[in-house]
Amino acid sequence: MEWKNLSVLITGGTGSFGKKFIEIALAKYQPRRLVVFSRDELKQLEMRQHFSDADGSPLRYFIGDVRDKDRLKRAMEGVDIVIHAAALKQVPSCEYNPFEAVKTNIHGAQNIIDAAIDVGIKKVIALSTDKAVNPVNLYGATKLCAEKIFIQGNAYSAQKGTKFSCVRYGNVIGSRGSVIPLFKEQRRNGKITITDARMTRFWITLDEAVELVVKALQHMQGGEIFVPRISSMKVVDLARAVAPDCEIEFIGIRPGEKLHEVLITEEEGSNTVAYNGMYVIMPNLSWWKSQNYKNGKKLPDGFVYSSKTNDAWLTVDDLKEIIQNSLPSEKDSFYPFLSLVHSLNAKFVLNLINSEEDIQEKDVQYTATHE
Repeated sequence: MEWKNLSVLITGGTGSFGKKFIEIALAKYQPRRLVVFSRDELKQLEMRQHFSDADGSPLRYFIGDVRDKDRLKRAMEGVDIVIHAAALKQVPSCEYNPFEAVKTNIHGAQNIIDAAIDVGIKKVIALSTDKAVNPVNLYGATKLCAEKIFIQGNAYSAQKGTKFSCVRYGNVIGSRGSVIPLFKEQRRNGKITITDARMTRFWITLDEAVELVVKALQHMQGGEIFVPRISSMKVVDLARAVAPDCEIEFIGIRPGEKLHEVLITEEEGSNTVAYNGMYVIMPNLSWWKSQNYKNGKKLPDGFVYSSKTNDAWLTVDDLKEIIQNSLPSEKDSFYPFLSLVHSLNAKFVLNLINSEEDIQEKDVQYTATHE
């Protein structure tokens, strides 16, 4: 991909992923134009102040909502690539406001597809989550629907040639919201609350998430779901890393919460290859013609990519180091309260990009290395 010739639009561009993508894109890829599309004018102002908005900057800012297809079409004019990161992501918020979650996460995804086809976008990639796999809450269910319609969007775009794919990954250190700030707050009282001692999660850094999206854009034919090879961690270990001297109280699992997360189901595993440091789930559809993954390695029968049975794990010491190196200073006014979106994961970047796991079954072996 000749990034310097490309115009890129990112929805939800003022979010954690969007800011990190823009930071890396400006430093490493230098696209011709970067369009930030989001609803929040204050966050856009902060981004203008953080990223030099001088003459010659490739950054452009559009106030808009993915619920508004006409505004999306206007913003996409002259754009080559769309990264769809906008979503309602907080599980309790989606449970309490289900219609709003549907409007943004499902109807918004459909608007992205329709607008991209109408305007003639070349490639569109959507960000998804492990919560979309066997969902037990509304947020996961809406993201599952978004995945499905993005993959099937390729069937609508044959004439225009727009390609649609997804990336699916776990919890993100450095994203807004969740466990580390809570643990730090609770640390003052000497007691940390955890729902269940057995709970595990995948963890990925924002840098790894951005590189996964870049790699997916380079390889995508339209219809794939790209999954990173990343590490698992125990939530108990995360608590010990943040507050080693505190008592831990187990309060019971909450509605809509899983003990363990899954990134690839057994059914998906039969149509997945390990390729270039990631997993590529290919659509089991009549129109799919695989060309880019002939060197990919098929996974063993019955393969399931679960945070519980993962081969790569983060220790308490690993987590301490990651938290220290990955989270911004609490005094940083631009990234005030960044952390992770649930329970997280990150380190063990595999040779080629993302973290985690080793498959060692039968004749298939992959070795994860620390980065």
